[in-house]
Amino acid sequence: MVNEFKYRSFREFPVWKESINISKKVFELSKDLPRSEDYGLTSQLRRAANSVSANIAEAFGREHLKEKQNFYRISRGSAYELQSHLIYGTEVKYFSRDKINILDENIDEIIHSLNKIIKTLKNYNT
Repeated sequence: MVNEFKYRSFREFPVWKESINISKKVFELSKDLPRSEDYGLTSQLRRAANSVSANIAEAFGREHLKEKQNFYRISRGSAYELQSHLIYGTEVKYFSRDKINILDENIDEIIHSLNKIIKTLKNYNT
C-alpha cells in the first residue's frame, strides 16, 4: 500500500509541514484584522488554512487510494480557497500585496505538491 511513499507519519510529510507553516503565517496575518472580521474573513482564512493540513493528515491515514486522493483534492481546494480569501483581503486593503506575495507563492508550492501526489496515486491505482 502506498503510505505516501516513505513516511511513517504525516508529521514527517513535507507537504504537511509546509501547510502547517502556512497556517501559522495566516494566523499571524489575521491577528491584525479588525474585530468586525472575527466571524468573517478572520475565521474563513484560518479555517481554510487549517483545512489544508488537516485533510493532508486525514488522507495520510486513509487506507484506500481513492479515499486518499479525495482528501488530497479537498486539501487542494482549501488551498485555492485560502488564496481567494487573501486576494479579497488585499482588494479591500486589509493586506498589502507585498505581504501576500510570498505567502501566495508558498501556497502555490503546496498546490503543486498536492497535484503530484494525486497524480502519483492515480497512476498507482491504474
